[in-house]
Amino acid sequence: KYYLVLRGRLQISRPRTSLTRVRNNWIQPLGHDTGLKTYNSLTKQKEPLILAQEGIATWYSCGPTVYDHAHLGHACSYVRFDIIQRVLSRVFGVSVIHVMVITDIDDKIIRRAIEESISPTVLARMYEEEFKNDMLALKVLPPAVYLRVTENIPQIVAFIEGIMRNGHAYATKQGDVYFDIRSIGDRYGKLMGASDLATEPAKKKKRDSRDFALWKASKPQEPSWSSPWGKGRPGWHIECSTIASSVFGSQLDIHSGGIDLAFPHHENEIAQCEAYHQCGQWGNYFLHSGHLHLKGSAEKMSKSLKNFITIKDFLGSYSANEFRMFCLLTKYRSAIDYSDTSMNEARSFLATIAAFNHDAKAYMRGQLQCQAVQEEALWELLAQTKSSFVQALADDFDTPRAVNAIMTLIYQGNRNLQPITKPDGSPRSPAVFGAILAYIRDVFEVLGIDLEAHSVNCSGTLENVVEQLARFRTEVRAFALSVEDVPPGVPSHVRPRPHPDRVPLLKACDKLRKDLAPLGVHIKVSICACLLEPRPKSILQTLQINKCKDMK
Repeated sequence: KYYLVLRGRLQISRPRTSLTRVRNNWIQPLGHDTGLKTYNSLTKQKEPLILAQEGIATWYSCGPTVYDHAHLGHACSYVRFDIIQRVLSRVFGVSVIHVMVITDIDDKIIRRAIEESISPTVLARMYEEEFKNDMLALKVLPPAVYLRVTENIPQIVAFIEGIMRNGHAYATKQGDVYFDIRSIGDRYGKLMGASDLATEPAKKKKRDSRDFALWKASKPQEPSWSSPWGKGRPGWHIECSTIASSVFGSQLDIHSGGIDLAFPHHENEIAQCEAYHQCGQWGNYFLHSGHLHLKGSAEKMSKSLKNFITIKDFLGSYSANEFRMFCLLTKYRSAIDYSDTSMNEARSFLATIAAFNHDAKAYMRGQLQCQAVQEEALWELLAQTKSSFVQALADDFDTPRAVNAIMTLIYQGNRNLQPITKPDGSPRSPAVFGAILAYIRDVFEVLGIDLEAHSVNCSGTLENVVEQLARFRTEVRAFALSVEDVPPGVPSHVRPRPHPDRVPLLKACDKLRKDLAPLGVHIKVSICACLLEPRPKSILQTLQINKCKDMK
């Protein structure tokens, strides 16, 4: 392998691989090795990410069933995979062709439509639009295309016919069509393992209890479409197999979804696609995100359990940047606990970044005086951080480790920005802080966090008000600290004294500084060189606003 440094980002390129390995019935694909490793649910371990075409990843994900508001559990999965797709495209130069299905016909949609006395189509369109707006608010990049199930019924019927022709499905007298699990033998269970899928006696119209519906015969008051087996509608699993195959054909690089979809949904997708295409391996990599739990609950956030928080309600209390940071602080495969405490931790990370950004810019402007900066060490650490960041993401998209590398850089930068009360004549090093700020901005932009927008949203006019307040306090404090003129004839060893009547002003300034601290406004006192000259605009403070959402 060899490495390329492009625009400050370390990129990995490998030649086309000709190696094919078989592990746990998984065949390592032929193609181009990206240099990354990702955890593959098909093998239960990390595997080299090899793509069929150089620089292109075909990606299919299961979209929402649009019968209700989307909640944070959905948001967590979509944001996590959005981060991975951004990393692939913007760090490793892989163009992601992402297709997502919108399930707009389903038992839940039909039941809800009956309850609301509206058509299933109207209900589905309403919640589909809301879902897309939620994703936009969370800064999730849209797929190349959304495809609705109801607009692909002819393709689904043809796909089912193909499975039947290949001997892997059967129709019943009632007009239902089922996938025949026994027809594929031990090839069923690639995700869960055959031993985990207990066989039970067949019930009703099925040959085997594991058989699942490809087509459901119509029932009264339900939408239906014509088919060779009579009026009906698609089963749940067949829609994804059909739509993914209609776009990507018989081979797919990456399939993603929440871990709760691994069985039965993704398991059945695999069975259907391999039966239709008559291939040994349809999807090469299955990526699953961990559940989101309300802290203290063992259950995942779910509509059925009625323990969910809608995305719209959440965004009334926290920002999209804060939620994305919350997701970045855990590995995408891990379960994640949601609570105000965990959200405040994410908010604190962003506040630390914003504070460093403010202080570094103040230093670059000459408004913050510090001791001599360890410039060479900071340049070296910046280079190490760039390398560590890419290495972490190349190892199964390890965002906690990548963020930790950035925060270590910020910590060391802050150590060099400790204010001093008097200039000591040390040389200044603004360039290294400019490079660090530019890198941090670019990195978080890659991950979907706009630090400039976050800073503006958090402060904006409020920061200007605080700046003016601090300037006023500075001038009042300077006035209070001024000393009386020494009368003629007084010995030179007698030190001038402050004006006694101005002591209350000094105490009031100190009290204001202490009162502002709990609100997230911390005034760092440092003497600028401009104070050595009699200028009307002399500012002593560098402000950092840490908890702007708490400020009124």
